[in-house]
Amino acid sequence: MDQIHLMNVFVSVGEGKSFAAAARRLDLSPAAVTRAISGLEDQLGVELLLRTTRNVRLTEAGTRYLDDCRGILASIADANEAAAAVNSELKGNLSVAASDAFGKDFIMPCIVKFLNRYPEVEVSAYFLDRVVNLVEEGMDVAVRIGHQPDSSLKALRVGQVRPVLCASPGYLARNGLPLHPADLLRHTMIAASGVSPRVEWKFGAQDDPTVVRIKPRLTITSSEAAIDAAVAGLGICRLLSCQVGNEVGDGRLQLILANYEEAPLPVYVLHRGNKFGASKVRKFIDLLVEHLRTHASLNAGQAMQERKHELICA
Repeated sequence: MDQIHLMNVFVSVGEGKSFAAAARRLDLSPAAVTRAISGLEDQLGVELLLRTTRNVRLTEAGTRYLDDCRGILASIADANEAAAAVNSELKGNLSVAASDAFGKDFIMPCIVKFLNRYPEVEVSAYFLDRVVNLVEEGMDVAVRIGHQPDSSLKALRVGQVRPVLCASPGYLARNGLPLHPADLLRHTMIAASGVSPRVEWKFGAQDDPTVVRIKPRLTITSSEAAIDAAVAGLGICRLLSCQVGNEVGDGRLQLILANYEEAPLPVYVLHRGNKFGASKVRKFIDLLVEHLRTHASLNAGQAMQERKHELICA
């Protein structure tokens, strides 16, 4: 049997955990799907699926093979698109993933520019406060903050951000300026989920950090709402430097405990790195990388670095 056909059938069954659903999805008879899976298992000499009367489950070998098949099929699709005229004309859909606030502030301007430049392309933007699996969820490009584990993805570093503590000048005037992380225990704290979800906040060097167990008075899932609360004078919040650049720049928020900041976090553009990648993906990555690498909030952070030393005053 054709190997690509067998892989397509296996991926459909493995993803849907159902022979019947795979048959409907591929417009095949259930018997044809069963024959394809049996033929593939015979060819490989290993059991890929565990069948019962009620469900279908992947074996350990099947789980690994499913990931491999997805990558191979995606490579084939990219190669086909690269060879087709539609590829050179930059048509079709492009999917992009990033965290919610970062996506809106940093990725959307690039998406708008890209769509204006290439009118035959559609973009699906997923701004979610969770890690998106590019392969499993079929994404073309993702932007992530933080050190990335080893994987098959290609990572292009485009800048860095810093976890920072900030509060409004009015709050600090009323409650005093913390000079050491331990002083935070006497202050009202705002915790933004996704940025500072842990109750313990670490400061300083990674190999010898200062750890403070805080009890937030306000815990909120939106970093934008946390910024609003801090600007309104409720308390001290921990966010990323790129998120509060405007508020610090115009004086609505003030950085504190800058000497105790953790090491900066790298920002990466991730993609599958297939050498046959579609032109629309390559063009978007080029535009996005240029956009982010020249963004003042992500590279060197000169303005905030200069201001932070001015704002640390005893």
